[in-house]
Amino acid sequence: MAALISKPEKIIFIRRDNIGDLVCTTPAIRAVRETFPQARLSILVNTYNAEVIANHPDIDRVYIFQKPKHARNRRRFAVLWENFRLFQAIRREKYDVALGCGMYNRTLSHYTFFTGARKRIGYCRGNQGRGFYNVPLTEAPAPEHEVVKVFRLLEPLGISGLPGDLFLVPEAAELARFAAFTAARPRDKDKPLLAVAISARIKNNRWPLAKFATLIEGILARRQVRVLLLWAPGSEKSPTYPGDDEAAAVLVHRFRDRVMAYPTPTLSALVAALFGVDMAVTLDTGALHIAAAAKKPLVALMNPDKALVWYPWHTAGQVVVSPGRVADIPVEEVLDAVNRMIAAFGA
Repeated sequence: MAALISKPEKIIFIRRDNIGDLVCTTPAIRAVRETFPQARLSILVNTYNAEVIANHPDIDRVYIFQKPKHARNRRRFAVLWENFRLFQAIRREKYDVALGCGMYNRTLSHYTFFTGARKRIGYCRGNQGRGFYNVPLTEAPAPEHEVVKVFRLLEPLGISGLPGDLFLVPEAAELARFAAFTAARPRDKDKPLLAVAISARIKNNRWPLAKFATLIEGILARRQVRVLLLWAPGSEKSPTYPGDDEAAAVLVHRFRDRVMAYPTPTLSALVAALFGVDMAVTLDTGALHIAAAAKKPLVALMNPDKALVWYPWHTAGQVVVSPGRVADIPVEEVLDAVNRMIAAFGA
């Protein structure tokens, strides 16, 4: 496809969804920066995922909006009014290009349109979205990785080929905090550090706590690695951001000093922890893609259909699936994959 705009001066990415989706956008961001080094690159994200992109060197400006469902203590009108004012500020910048990142979504097409950009690129579904994107693209008929899907949006800018690696920059202060945490626990410090991340926001992506306990017991029995427990902070009863403090407490009580439990009250803390470990076990969630961005070997527990689109990108990842739910994946299969990962690491 011939480039519609040869030298755009201002480009904005729209990424309104979750952490992993945003991480999977970073190869496209890097490619645009390399192709148009003098352009002003911006991104619109939400309060839930913004922290993961805060230190990205290719982004000149980050716009942050709030979803009303994430603002339960505020009036809906006040949140919508703030978002309206944010789009007014974006429109005043007069962007040359806006990229609606991800599969077709009605709200995404509206947000891309609201930027007022001269060229608005995004995926349509039939006639849906064509009134909002003036450079409409058609989704591939076969499943493709989210990284590839987003990267194909760059074709109207004359950018093609294969996407590169995921790219994140952890905060130096959080890296130092994690290093201090592990240094204060010198037991078996010569052994690799394996993170086990137990949280998943989507119910169908979760694995039972009892299975995690059995998995960790099996890992510890071989005495080859240290285990670091990671989880989403907060109570499972939180209506806005449910966490796994209760589940983590059960595992901490069971294993006591045999595992290291690292609280990650912020997204930056989670990023630093996954950059600081040697390998990881994760569910199908943002932690998977953060670990992939850190180029860590990992074992991912996923549903078969999700594995076609969200598998670990450009890292030594093994995917363990079940024909049913993630919850149905046997512990033995996960433990076998972990043991293979540890052996390949050289532990």
